[in-house]
Amino acid sequence: MTKPKAMRWKKGGCHCGAVAFEVQAPDEIELVECNCSICRMTGFQHYIVPKSRFRLLQGEDKLTQYSFNTGAARHLFCSVCGIKSFYVPRSHPDGYSVNFRCLNPEDFTSVITTTFDGRNWEQHVDSLKPLEKA
Repeated sequence: MTKPKAMRWKKGGCHCGAVAFEVQAPDEIELVECNCSICRMTGFQHYIVPKSRFRLLQGEDKLTQYSFNTGAARHLFCSVCGIKSFYVPRSHPDGYSVNFRCLNPEDFTSVITTTFDGRNWEQHVDSLKPLEKA
């Protein structure tokens, strides 16, 4: 039986500092790199967690929302600097996808990145891990 990985709260935020958050994560994580249009254009590296492992510390009033296509995903951007440090993904509406690029990489000992074919989302969404395994 595999021992569960220890979780710690790790801080993150946007470029200007108006939006700050914490995410509970192990020191060794697996990211998802998606090739859909918005992820490819913004360089978003997904670390998807249940809502219970995410805390917005400041900046709720600075967030602006963008939706497209089905409107299911809630893309949240800092209205000051334009950075999307986290959002509510279509694949996991009961969680958050945190942009690893908005966390301190020194807080992690191992980072593995897997790819996801978001251009063909409907055919591949079942390959994403459920939140209880995130």
